[in-house]
Amino acid sequence: AVQQGLRMEMILFIVSEIMFFFAFFWAFFTSSLSPVFNIGGVWPPAGIEAISPWGLPLLNTIILLSSGASVTWAHHAIVGGFKKDALLGLVITIIFAVIFTGLQGFEYVNAPFAMSDSVYGSVFFMATGFHGFHVIIGTIFLFVCAFRLYLDHFSR
Repeated sequence: AVQQGLRMEMILFIVSEIMFFFAFFWAFFTSSLSPVFNIGGVWPPAGIEAISPWGLPLLNTIILLSSGASVTWAHHAIVGGFKKDALLGLVITIIFAVIFTGLQGFEYVNAPFAMSDSVYGSVFFMATGFHGFHVIIGTIFLFVCAFRLYLDHFSR
């Protein structure tokens, strides 16, 4: 019963996170597909220079997907009983997460707009900021898992 409750709790948590981020995507797509008069009737709003998706955002996407591959490798190594491979996979994932967070901070510092620059800046910084916060929490969690793996707290 406890296992089933924990599984249901995790499912509900993931569903709530999906809804949370869906709200930000909804705000972005609503504003971009039918821009209102207040922002000039154009998207991005007048005076906003959008960040090119082919630069730093693409690199961060590749890093994020690579971290997903390395954490999956670590998970399969734990299940298979290969502690060294699992530890290496977790360390690689943590390195990817730290690089991702650093690059996101660099992107924030060099963004040509601010959070107060219309709905564009608000949605950009809120959505990417909460995503970055999730990455930071996940990095801490993975660090704890790597430490526990090092101490042999996990079994196959």
